[in-house]
Amino acid sequence: MPTDPGPSQWDLPVPAADADDVIAIGADLAPATLLAAYRRGLFPMPVDPVDPRTLTAGDQVSWWSPVDRGVLPLDALVVSKSLRRSLRRYDVTYDTAFAEVVAGCADPVRDGGWISTDIAAAYQRLFELGWAHSVEVWADGALVGGLYGVALGGLFAGESMFSRAVDASKVALVHLVRLLDDEYGALRLIDTQWQTDHLATLGVQMLDRADYLKMLPVLVEIPLPAVFEA
Repeated sequence: MPTDPGPSQWDLPVPAADADDVIAIGADLAPATLLAAYRRGLFPMPVDPVDPRTLTAGDQVSWWSPVDRGVLPLDALVVSKSLRRSLRRYDVTYDTAFAEVVAGCADPVRDGGWISTDIAAAYQRLFELGWAHSVEVWADGALVGGLYGVALGGLFAGESMFSRAVDASKVALVHLVRLLDDEYGALRLIDTQWQTDHLATLGVQMLDRADYLKMLPVLVEIPLPAVFEA
């Protein structure tokens, strides 16, 4: 079972109905703060742009709660014929190369990089406490894709994904759905933060922030998948 880090020293806000996507700036990236944030529908990103040469950012973080939230109910996943072929092409594991997956997501050659060294270290701590998880996609022994996020009861808060081979990140998402799809699968939800064109092809939908926040208290009380309780 995940280790409880205790209460956060910060009183993080609950997003107001008329708030923009950015809700607050400040606090820290301690495990207790991150978990409290997810329970309020928030997630962190650096205030300042990440320097791709050093993967560092400013000391402060901003806390986001999108007005239109990207979500994936497990039964909404769309698996195309080409993706089914790709599923047979790769080997997939979970929680075996967490740091490597985060590094892949933080690769400075990717456009729009936001994962700083502080962010990476914070999620490594959550992984060590049993809250954060990764799915790894391999080809011929090399890591070619994956994703990571935080599991809180019936919510999997996806943070980032990456791909170095055809459909590798999509394969990771399909396997994440399989990991979560147990007797509570109909109640679980994957939070993708936003709906991109890429994610929309996989079945990711937009959910109004108010509706998302109403769902959260119920979601986090659903038992964790057995695979994440070990």
